[in-house]
Amino acid sequence: MNRYRFSLLLAVVIVSQVAMAQTVEQGKTFMYYERYKSAQETFEKILAANPNNLDAVYWLGQALIEQKDTAGAKTLYQKMLATNGSAPLLLVGMGHIELLQGNTNDARQRFETAISLTKGKDINVINAIGLANVDARAGDANYAIEKLTQATQLKNFNNADTWVIIGDAYRKLLDGGNAVLAYTKALALNPKLAAAKFKIGIIYYTQNNKDYFLPAYEQATQIDPSYAPAYYELYLYWYLHDVNKAATYLDKYTANADPGPILEYMKVFYLYGSAKFADARTKAQALISQYGDKVDPVMYRQVAYTSDTLGDLVTAKNAISTFLAKADSAAILGADYEELAKIDSKMPDTPSKLEAFKYYKMAIARDTLQENKTKYVNEASDLAKALGNKSISADLAGLLYSTIKDPNNADLYKLGMANYQAGNYKTSDSLFCNIYIPKYPDQMYGYLWCARSKHAEDDSANSAGLAVDSYTKLADVLKKLDSVKYKAQITEAYFYLAGYYHDIKKDKQAAIDYIQKILDVDPGNANATQIMEILKRKPKTAAKTGTK
Repeated sequence: MNRYRFSLLLAVVIVSQVAMAQTVEQGKTFMYYERYKSAQETFEKILAANPNNLDAVYWLGQALIEQKDTAGAKTLYQKMLATNGSAPLLLVGMGHIELLQGNTNDARQRFETAISLTKGKDINVINAIGLANVDARAGDANYAIEKLTQATQLKNFNNADTWVIIGDAYRKLLDGGNAVLAYTKALALNPKLAAAKFKIGIIYYTQNNKDYFLPAYEQATQIDPSYAPAYYELYLYWYLHDVNKAATYLDKYTANADPGPILEYMKVFYLYGSAKFADARTKAQALISQYGDKVDPVMYRQVAYTSDTLGDLVTAKNAISTFLAKADSAAILGADYEELAKIDSKMPDTPSKLEAFKYYKMAIARDTLQENKTKYVNEASDLAKALGNKSISADLAGLLYSTIKDPNNADLYKLGMANYQAGNYKTSDSLFCNIYIPKYPDQMYGYLWCARSKHAEDDSANSAGLAVDSYTKLADVLKKLDSVKYKAQITEAYFYLAGYYHDIKKDKQAAIDYIQKILDVDPGNANATQIMEILKRKPKTAAKTGTK
């Protein structure tokens, strides 16, 4: 009888453990589908029934991390480690937190301890170490690859997740080839693993190869119609290319994702993309009121853009300013400062318009794409022209030039011209005479604008002859390069020199010599012919007077 009761009790315990394991697996399934709120609720229910389920503790911490509650995860892991200090998964979880906080040495020590405690044979522990190093910015992707690859050599290894994490590590290293290879190996072990196919798509997305990433995303949804991350990326792509088609993917994402802020934010973006600006603003403002300090700052950005479109500049400026104050630095784009600059540029008062240039400069400094930097400079320059402020245009040109990794002759020319047009003649003189000519000695522009800059610096009424050497060099170099092609620039140089020697140096013969040089290059030059006649004309003598 006792034996029977013991057997029955044992059976109940075994069944309970299996059921509990399935429940943990259900929570992990929610994690796989990126339904982190559902995962959190699942693990919390498990721990309410059994506070010592260490697997559930680890995964609850991971769910919190994914929801940006690192502090909550840290508190959880610390509390459980106080009584379970040698639990390998908890050590890895705490190491994950330490990596997120930049404590790489402490994290590595915990990982190595966990490996030692499990003799390097617990695939779940090694996968957790790989996840931590991939997820945290301070994580070591090479270390993750080393440990995970060793795990694939374990006896009876059959874990597709390991290859997915290896692929993620290679992706962190920007090694797309090995990442795709790892994801492909994951699919070989588990053909139903939509995440692996989806992440192959991400590799091709980073290469802007839509002929590959779009089919990969679609295939992921075919492999597993419940895989929400693929619907999310398809929605984002079509939102930018065909907002009507995007609606289909928004509906599918909604059907397979947890309700919550992210889903509501997507609806705001969809309204904006559908040109329903007033509705988008109203919903964004409602979410700001609903979620308070926990709202994603992008909702303030959305209020700013919609208000700008609707002509409500005051609301737009307040909203984008709030976004810039609240958003994580990594989430702020050059375009956000551009938006603030555009709003200021539309304000009726001049001080606000001038304030716009500060934000254009911040946009230029913030953006990483050279084409965007150039766009911001052009917009700011247009505003400067409208305000008649060439000095600001020159400042912007200088800022743009400083961001160009390998500036070419056109970049240098634009910078020099911006300063010349702004009246910064000493600066344009330095740029064209000291930088452009030495770098591009066979090009006309350096010599020409070097001479013109020096001429502009000089006081024409009391010339010091600052441009004499530059114009002399201009004529000499261009005659050697191509006297026909550069006839206009050569004659400009000789006209200047003739004028200088006649008016300032009072050397008539030198002036005649330079006019003759013009006629040698351009025999039909009417101005030179007329001046030559005047210069060679004998001065009239005074009439003699006498008495009869």
